[in-house]
Amino acid sequence: MTDCIFSNPQVTPFQFFVADETLKQIKERVANYPWHEMPNDGGWDYGTNMNYLKELCVYWVNDFDWRAQEAKINSFTNCRAIVEGIDMHFIYEEGSGDNPIPLMISHGWPGSVAEFYNLIEPLAHPERFGGDVKDAFTVIAPSLPGFAFSGRPPRPYGPRKIAGVINSLMCQVLEYDSYLAQGGDWGGAICSWLGYEHAPACAAIHLNVLTMRHPDGPQTPEEQAWEIQFDHDQVMQNGYRTQQATRPQTLSYAMMDSPVGIAAWLVEKFHSWSDIENNDIEAVHSKDDLLTNIMIYITTKTFNSASWIYYGRREEGGRILSPEGHRVEVPTGCAVFPAEMLNWPPRSYVDRIYNIQQWTEMPHGGHFAAMEEPEMLLADIRKFARSLRSSNNGGL
Repeated sequence: MTDCIFSNPQVTPFQFFVADETLKQIKERVANYPWHEMPNDGGWDYGTNMNYLKELCVYWVNDFDWRAQEAKINSFTNCRAIVEGIDMHFIYEEGSGDNPIPLMISHGWPGSVAEFYNLIEPLAHPERFGGDVKDAFTVIAPSLPGFAFSGRPPRPYGPRKIAGVINSLMCQVLEYDSYLAQGGDWGGAICSWLGYEHAPACAAIHLNVLTMRHPDGPQTPEEQAWEIQFDHDQVMQNGYRTQQATRPQTLSYAMMDSPVGIAAWLVEKFHSWSDIENNDIEAVHSKDDLLTNIMIYITTKTFNSASWIYYGRREEGGRILSPEGHRVEVPTGCAVFPAEMLNWPPRSYVDRIYNIQQWTEMPHGGHFAAMEEPEMLLADIRKFARSLRSSNNGGL
C-alpha cells in the first residue's frame, strides 16, 4: 500500500465493505426473481438473452464469491478527496523508478474502475512483468462523479463539467504540474475535454474511442460512407441512450429496486459492445468480472446517478467539441479497436479534431479495451508515452 499519498491532508484512505445482511438480501432478490418470457426467436436480438441471464443468476446465487472480489477492490490504494464539492474516489498506485509519468485513466458507463484492475499494476510497475522500469506510470483511476465509490454531483454533470472536476483532482489535490490522460467510453469524452480546455496541465491524451464530432461533418466520400454506416449501426443502440439522456429518474425507480434488472441492463452492453463470436460473452468476460461490475452498481446504489452523465452531455451540447471547428492541440494517441461499437471514422476525420501523434489499428478487440485486450492497450499507452518522453512533447 502506498502510504505517502496520505501525507496529503486533502486525501483520506477508503475501503469498501458490504454488510452480510445486504448480500443476503441481494441473493434473495435474485433467487426469487419472477421470470417472465422472451420471443422464441429471441437470442440476443431483443435485448439480454433470458437463458443466459438465468444461468448467470444461478451462478450469482450459488457460486459467486463477492468477498473475494471485495478483497481485490481493497487490495488497491483507494482514496477519497473532496473535489469541487464532490467526494471523489480514486485508486492511486505510485509508479516505480525515478520519474513515473502521472497517468489518469478514466472509465465510462456501464463500467467502473473495476475495468482497470488487471491494468494498474503493469502500468505502474512494468519491471514486475518483464518490462522496463522507465515505462512506469503513477496511476490515478477515479470513479467518475455519481459512479460507484464517488459521491454524486448536485445535478447531472456531462463530460465537459466532469473534466474540470478531474483536472482539479490532478492539479489542486494531487498537485501535478502536468499529466497524461487516457480513456474509453465516457473517459474518452472526458479526456477530449481535458486536452481541449485544461492544457497544458493535461499535457497529452490517449483514446480508445472516438465520441466527439467536428461541426463541419464528413468531407470525403470515405468519411460520408462512415457516417451513413455509423447512423445505421446506432439505430438499435439508441434506446438506452435516449432514455438516460432525457428521463433518467423515471428509469431509476425500477432499476434501483431490481438487482436482476440492473444485471440485464448492463450485461446487454457487455455482450453487444465486445468483440465476441457466436454470442459467447464469456470468451472475453467471465461471470465473476460481469458480476463484480454489476455488484458495484448495486451495492453502492449508483445505477441512478451514474446514468446522469447522458443527461449532462445533452445539456452541454452533445458530441460537438468546438462549434468553431477548433481541435484538441495536445498530442493525442488513438488505439483503434475494430469491434468498437462507436465505430471509428477514417483518420482524416479524426485529424480535424485532434493533434494525432500516434494511430494504432488493432487486430481485434472491442469497446471494453482494458478488459478485453489489456496487453494491447498497455503496449499502446507505453509506446505513446515513450514518444512523449523522447521528444519532451507536451511537457511530460
